[in-house]
Amino acid sequence: MYCIMSPSVHPHFNMAADEYLLKEAPQDCFMLYRNQPSIIVGKHQNTLSEINFDFVKENHIIVARRITGGGAVYHDLENLNFSFTVDEKGGMDFRKYTEPILEALCDMGINAAFEGRNDLTIDGKKFSGNAACSYKGRILHHGTLLFNSKMETLGQALKANPLKFKDKSVKSVQSRVTNIAAHLPKPMTVEEFAESIMQHILKKYPQSERYQFSGSDIAQIEHKVAEKFGTWEWNFGNSPQYQFQKMARTGGGTLEIDMNIEKGVIQEIRIFGDFFGDGDTQDIEKLLVGTAHEEAAIRNRLASVNWPKYFVNISLDEFVSTLF
Repeated sequence: MYCIMSPSVHPHFNMAADEYLLKEAPQDCFMLYRNQPSIIVGKHQNTLSEINFDFVKENHIIVARRITGGGAVYHDLENLNFSFTVDEKGGMDFRKYTEPILEALCDMGINAAFEGRNDLTIDGKKFSGNAACSYKGRILHHGTLLFNSKMETLGQALKANPLKFKDKSVKSVQSRVTNIAAHLPKPMTVEEFAESIMQHILKKYPQSERYQFSGSDIAQIEHKVAEKFGTWEWNFGNSPQYQFQKMARTGGGTLEIDMNIEKGVIQEIRIFGDFFGDGDTQDIEKLLVGTAHEEAAIRNRLASVNWPKYFVNISLDEFVSTLF
């Protein structure tokens, strides 16, 4: 088994690395990685309905989609992630691939447990969510390990307003969470924690060895980032069909938006409100149909509009913010 410490803290790289190891690696692999502040959504989720869009934008939090199912999770540099990619004919077994993690924690003096469908807990509080998928007789199992993450940021970043969305996507389940660091008998850094986990895996699997990604490995992973994992189409446009509704109060009156989105593209949009303007808002609606539900694309489409003609005392910024 190759045991790898990812050289990157970018979530798009690490999501691509997981797929690369699943589909291309010549043998079983174990990988540890950390990500800069980011939200990782499940394969089947509607990205925008899982995140606090304004908070995510203001705090420069990266959004990434993984190839496994399950709910959205928050990552930062004080969160450690692990993945097993192995030949496995027996199907997904969450207990099997979380057991080594529980053993390592036990060695550190922490009494953790497997609970529910795919969670690890300490005193009933969740510190690890796990997900898995299969590909041609191989299994990818990966999970989070909240070590010393900023819980306030976690709560804010994932605090979406469910009333704005009507869809059939898989919803995240909110749980009481805890950091592993709060339960350690003696303090350690997240880097020391990662090395302890790695040492346990190396001892547990006799045929294991440390491995660093080669230049060829990195080039192939970066290609996956460019073609898939770093694209708007994958991270946002891959969301299922959904309906979005929002009302906002502005200096020019109330503004209400009702949209139908499919594959990340606006199929229908209606604009309502008690604002003033001489232009027919159907002009704006027709302009936006066929546009990606993405801020830059919408701003680009509206750049040539004589805005005060349609919306008196409502800025373009206020209008665009109402679409998210």
